[in-house]
This record gives sequence, C-alpha cells and structure tokens, in this order.
Amino acid sequence: MSSTPARPVVAGLDGRRASVAAADWAAREALLRGVPLRLVHAWEQLIVPYASLAQVAVPPDPERSAQLLARARDHLTHRHPGLEVTTDRLSGDPATALVAAAADAELLVLGSRGLGRTAGFLLGSVARTVVARAGRPVVLVRSADPGKPEDDPLTGSHEPEAPVSGAVSGAGDGDGDGDVVVGVDLDGPDEAVLAFAFDSAVRRGTGLRVVYGRGPADEPADAAGLTETDALAEPLADALRPWQEKFPGVPVTAQAAIGRPGSHLVDASADAALLVVGRAARHATIGTHIGPVTDAALRHAASPVAVVPHD
Repeated sequence: MSSTPARPVVAGLDGRRASVAAADWAAREALLRGVPLRLVHAWEQLIVPYASLAQVAVPPDPERSAQLLARARDHLTHRHPGLEVTTDRLSGDPATALVAAAADAELLVLGSRGLGRTAGFLLGSVARTVVARAGRPVVLVRSADPGKPEDDPLTGSHEPEAPVSGAVSGAGDGDGDGDVVVGVDLDGPDEAVLAFAFDSAVRRGTGLRVVYGRGPADEPADAAGLTETDALAEPLADALRPWQEKFPGVPVTAQAAIGRPGSHLVDASADAALLVVGRAARHATIGTHIGPVTDAALRHAASPVAVVPHD
C-alpha cells in the first residue's frame, strides 16, 4: 500500500548570514512537524552584455553551489541529529524557482537582512516576489546580527565556522518562550491563517495571542496601544470557537487594537515566537502587492513572520 510522501519544509539558501539563520529555523520547524528538510539554492544563468547578440549563457559556479548546499546539510545534520535533509540546485529565475519549490512544501523559509538590531526585515526583490506569489506559507527569518557584513559564512570566507553558529542564535531566529501571535481581520477571518496559527502554537507548546482591529486601518492608534480584554468580541469568538474546540490545549488571549493593525502586530511581535499574518491569494503572475498590514509586519516585526496565503 502506497502512502503520500510528507511535504518537506523548504529553505532557500544563498550563502548569506540571513539565509543560514533561515535554514536553521527551518530545520527546527521540520523537526516540530516530523517532516524532512529540503535545502535549495536557486540561481539564474545570465547573459553577458558583450555576448548578448549570440545569446551566450554564462553558467553559475556549480562547485560553489554544491559546496554551499553540502556545508549547510552537514551543519544542520550535526546540529539536529535525526533530521532528514535533502538538497537541490534550482535553475532559472530565482523567484519563479522558489515559488515552484514552495508548491510542494509544508512551508518555505527565507532569510532576510534586518533593518536594525531589534526589528524589521529588508526584503530584496526575490523575497518580496516569492511572498507575493507563493501558494503556500512563507516564513521570513532575519539574521541575528544585521550589523555584521554579509560575508558568505557557509562557503568559507572571513570566519569559517563561527558565523554559522552566530547566525542562528539571539534575536530574530524565534522559537523562544514567547507565544504565537496572529492577526485576524474581523471582516473576514480566514481559516487558513487561523489553522496555521493554532497548529504552530500547539507544536511549540505555547499560547496563541489574537490581535484584531476595531477601527479603520487609517485611524490613528490610541495612546493605550494593545489592550487586554477579559472576553472576546462576539465575531472573534465565533471565528475562534471551532479552532479552540479542535485545539483545546492551546491557551488563547485576545488583544483589541484601535487604529492601524500593522503597528499593533509589530508591537506584539516583540516577545513572540512567531507572527502569523495573511495575504490574499493572487492569481496574476506579475506584481508584488502583499497588502499594507503584511507589509508593515515584514518591515518592522522583531520575530519571524509567517505569511499565509488565503482566498
């Protein structure tokens, strides 16, 4: 009798410190889910200007790509005994290749340079395109020390091994003692977002904080910021009830926010293990629109951010 293979967690590598942090976060997530980890390195053949008329392709360095993946695999299997790790080189446009890799994954994990030492992501064009187009959840993990140069820690440059360990500890890598935080739109709470958030909380053995807005997105926030509530608002309670019944062991707290929901989610991410936000699924093959709330979360959140596409 055949069984459907488990979807892996996929991590995109490019050799920079941020992608190493993402790979280690992905390894821990794969262990939590009991699935393999697939490391991928996406590259594109470039056409050199002087050979453009002849369409002469200049291939990437296959040795460097193979070395990058091999060192990452060795590092992660040593760090996480028992973890099944596979590697693949993906050719073609990197964003397109990563979106395709995500289609067969539990989730895709990408690294991003931090905007500072405490919060925020600096999204490159590839990461932003993947977040906007992927049909599966995408998690952004920032490097723990954005103040250090991006010196390709896995392929051996200025510091052979220390940056690998340093890149996966401290702020930004998540999976601490904090709760999972999820943003919910009361006008249309989506089941995919709530399912991902509850599942993430139960796997980590943490609580779930639900942040929801009570005013228009462009209304200034009050000075009180996030407000703890003793009882859930009725529409939120209705949305959460089936998930609380399915995951009775997950403690749930609600925080009502007046004003811009993105800013409140960012505040809530300060001590979170993971921030979960939604993104309306796009059927167009062009464009990188991800919505103002998700954009604010990616720009300023302190924790890893999971972007879950939904209808």
